Amino acid sequence: MEWSACMDEYEKLVIRMSTPRVVIDNAVCSTATVVKVDSGRRHGILLDAVQVLTDLNLSIKKAYISSDGKWFMDVFHVTDQNGNKLTDNSVISYIEQSLGTIYCGRSNSYNGLTALELTGTDRVGLLSEVFAVLSELQCNVVEAKVWTHNGRIASLIYVKDCNSGSPIEDSQQIDRIEARLRNVLKGDNDIRSAKTSVSMAVTHNERRLHQMMFADRDYERKPIFQYSCDSPLVSVQNWAERGYSVVNIQCKDRMKLLFDVVCTLTDMEYVVFHATINTSRDLACQEFYIRHKDGTPISSEPERQRVIQCLQAAVERRSSAGVKLELCARDRQGLLADVMRTFRENGLNVTRAEISTTSDMALNVFYVTDSVGNPADPKIIESVRQKIGLSNLKVKELPMICDEKAEREDETVGVGGAVLFLGSIVRRNLYNLGLIRSCS
Repeated sequence: MEWSACMDEYEKLVIRMSTPRVVIDNAVCSTATVVKVDSGRRHGILLDAVQVLTDLNLSIKKAYISSDGKWFMDVFHVTDQNGNKLTDNSVISYIEQSLGTIYCGRSNSYNGLTALELTGTDRVGLLSEVFAVLSELQCNVVEAKVWTHNGRIASLIYVKDCNSGSPIEDSQQIDRIEARLRNVLKGDNDIRSAKTSVSMAVTHNERRLHQMMFADRDYERKPIFQYSCDSPLVSVQNWAERGYSVVNIQCKDRMKLLFDVVCTLTDMEYVVFHATINTSRDLACQEFYIRHKDGTPISSEPERQRVIQCLQAAVERRSSAGVKLELCARDRQGLLADVMRTFRENGLNVTRAEISTTSDMALNVFYVTDSVGNPADPKIIESVRQKIGLSNLKVKELPMICDEKAEREDETVGVGGAVLFLGSIVRRNLYNLGLIRSCS
């Protein structure tokens, strides 16, 4: 490790003591790789650790988090996207190196790109108009993420100049882009809440989308369409004897679920002191013991309700509504505008999108419904595929059929039951995670 010339010995000692110790074990569990992280505690370090794992599209099947004074310990049971243990040594090495530096914080670099942030009222065809404007203004979309929730839309779009391939830095051009996009977002009914901004650097993409939706107060709005019957069950209660607020979440398990929850708690200025995460088949059960940064628990009923609303929204934002379509085609100027126009002309609404380019290839994922939020007609999907290219646009996933409510209730355990003594929870989960031999 290289030290700055201005560092004294005490600062070096603090860094040495705080540097995370990472152990990755494939022997202790037969179904998952166990990742253990011991580190000095700081606000947001749990989110950084979870981010390392979820950015690799790893599934966290079980986890135990605990902090004691200025130290914290995380234990994660993870698998790859296919449910297998990690065997690739390069991936394991990357995880060790990345987790080993999280105490100093993580940065996200998008050199050579200009970031556009857009929030407003969602409507059919909005993205078609957005990408048409960008194409007209000679902006090449390199990467983008779009979320919709409760009738609102948030998008983070990275662009560069089509002609020079450089970031867009000319102030007049930036003003033109902002003005045109703001007019598109406003439409006829969203004069006040439509927002656009341009920057050269942003935080982690998905964390920023959560922040944008949170600032837009999407959690206070009622859903226009009920896409899924799998609404998360969230409860919050205080454990007065120990000074914690206890958050319980039960919902359908999916990729990046833990990231979404921890991200929201962190950005709401809550500190997670202890947590247990378990999954059974496709059901996730998460329990968090939290306080404010000043050490106090949740203090009022309005605050408790706000936490419940915000966590429900955090889980729902990434819920995959609609048919999943994957576009793989040679990238060209106006490609996205053409694809989105075809969707709009056929009455398809994009509920979520992930857009990326690799070399000269566009790799895009869209989730689409019909104009009122129902599953899209397969005949319309096939017609759209023929227009865009059968080999370019493929159906990757159909909407999940909701289980019967009675079956869902049988599988879940009650939320909001009595708070158990924390010491027994700690011992039980240490035993379950293979860290002690007995939980008695």
